[in-house]
Amino acid sequence: MAELWLVLALIVAALGCLLILLASVGLLRMPDVYMRMQVASKASTLGAALVLGGGAMGLGDPPSVVRTVVAIVFLAITMPVAAHLLGRAAARTGVRFSSETRSIELPRDES
Repeated sequence: MAELWLVLALIVAALGCLLILLASVGLLRMPDVYMRMQVASKASTLGAALVLGGGAMGLGDPPSVVRTVVAIVFLAITMPVAAHLLGRAAARTGVRFSSETRSIELPRDES
């Protein structure tokens, strides 16, 4: 049973590594800051959580699991906030969208 648990932990960590690899490829392929920000915040957060979760599953002792859960919660809170601040800074400094980017403006609510 312990070997099966370690194999499952390895699979979870490998999926996290694959997701981080795909996010890094996405960072290279996206044309502007705003698209890169989206790729970096979403895929990297989930990938890091999977890698940490796989490590916690592999270790199995309660103190390591608690530390890993705290790290995952910290990442889940801080990564989207950092991406939001990066987007705000880009917008305030006048960074424009790429010519390939299509934007759909929603009508403003007058109420």
